[in-house]
Formats: sequence, structure tokens, C-alpha cells
Amino acid sequence: MTKPDDAADPEAAVPETPAPAAPAKNRAKTGSGKFQKGKSGNPSGRKPGSRNKKTLMLEHMSDDDRMAIVSKIIRQAKRGDRPSQKMIVDRIEPPRKGRAAPSPLPAIKTAADVVDALASVTASMAAGQLSPVEAVEISAVIELQRRAIEMQDVEARLHSLEARFK
Repeated sequence: MTKPDDAADPEAAVPETPAPAAPAKNRAKTGSGKFQKGKSGNPSGRKPGSRNKKTLMLEHMSDDDRMAIVSKIIRQAKRGDRPSQKMIVDRIEPPRKGRAAPSPLPAIKTAADVVDALASVTASMAAGQLSPVEAVEISAVIELQRRAIEMQDVEARLHSLEARFK
């Protein structure tokens, strides 16, 4: 049964609708709470002049703090702590990113020399002196040399044509 007051009030029969949410700029999340692909949560990026927390922490450390930390790491390394030992060794002599090519390359002065150099790299790789990754890296350097030689040839031919038509 309904009350007589409810029937007389027209607003009581209409269900309340929630107020629309204020439109947010560049919403990064969908309605389900997941991030939208390709949308940044901070489209304007980091504020100019803002500093990294690690940098700020290091700036606030005193020389005494630094010395205490280094001393502790050294003590731990002497007691056999592997991570401390590795940290020290990595700082003294960092891991090498590459090595010198074990076989010499022929001089590259012309485009024909590029073919000989690439054949030398391929032979070194086949013999196991170079890894395939090293061979690719060396070949990329040879390719740069080929482009430089090609540009010199094009420039010389251009000057020759310009001189001929003046």
C-alpha cells in the first residue's frame, strides 16, 4: 500500500539520477578502471625543474654518510658477501661492452674493398673467431665506410659534371 502523501508528490515517483561527473581532461583510465592504450595519465609530462628523488637524497647525504656506507660495503665484501663483492668489482672494472676484432680487416678505400672486407668478416665468423653478433656489428661499420666512399664518388662526379657544363 502506498501512502497518500507519496501519490500527491510528483517528484517522489521519479527515481534519482546521479549527477554527471565533471569531464576530466585526457582520461587515462576507462570506466572499468583499466588504463586506455596510448593515453598518458600525465599528458603534460614532468614539471620543468622537478628533480629525481634519488638525486635529491644523494645531495642531502653528507660525506660522512657516504664514507660509512662505503666502509660497510667493504666490510661485507671482506666477510664474503657476494653482492657487495660484485658491486666493488663492477665499480673498479666495469664489464666490457665489446672486444677488439681478433682478425685484421683489409684496408677499405674503394667499393671493391668492401666486398673483400665483408668476405674476411664472414670467414672469421665461420672459423669461430667472431660471434654472429660481432660479425653483424663489424659489417655495420663496413657499411658506413661504403656509404662514405659512395658519397665521395658522387661528389667527385657532380664536380666533374658542373665543370663540364660551365
